[in-house]
Amino acid sequence: MAGYHKLLVLLDLSRDSEQVAVAARTQAAYSNATMVVLHVVEFVPVEPMGESLMPSPQIENGLIDRAREKLSSLVTRLALPRTTWRVEFGHTKTEILRVAEEEQADLIVLGSRERHGLAILMNFTEDTVLHAAHCDVLAVRLK
Repeated sequence: MAGYHKLLVLLDLSRDSEQVAVAARTQAAYSNATMVVLHVVEFVPVEPMGESLMPSPQIENGLIDRAREKLSSLVTRLALPRTTWRVEFGHTKTEILRVAEEEQADLIVLGSRERHGLAILMNFTEDTVLHAAHCDVLAVRLK
C-alpha cells in the first residue's frame, strides 16, 4: 500500500462518522499522514406549490454553525492528531472533489453503506467520488 501524505476524511456527522474517523486515524498513523476532516452542508429547498425556495442566510448560517460545533467536538473527542477540519456549503459531491484538489489529498476516506433493491440504481456520493477523484479512495464499510 502506498504511503499517503494527506487524507481527506468525509464525515456526514451521523453515528457512523466515528467509525470512518477511526479508520482514517489508523491509516494516517500507518502513513504518518496529516488529515483534513470535511463535512459538507447541502441545503435542499422545499418546493411548496411549485415555488422554488432559496436558502436564507439565517438558515444557511445556522446549519453551518451547528455542523462546525459537531465536527469540532468529534475531532476533539476522538483526539485526531495532525488534523484540521472544514465545513463547506454546497453540492456535496462537487465540494468533496473541489476540496480534495484544493488540499492536494492523496487519499479520500469515506463511509459506504450496503445497498439493496432499487437503492443499487441510485447514484450515491461514494460512487461519484470513487469514479471522479484524482486520488485513491478508501471506502469504510459501515456496520
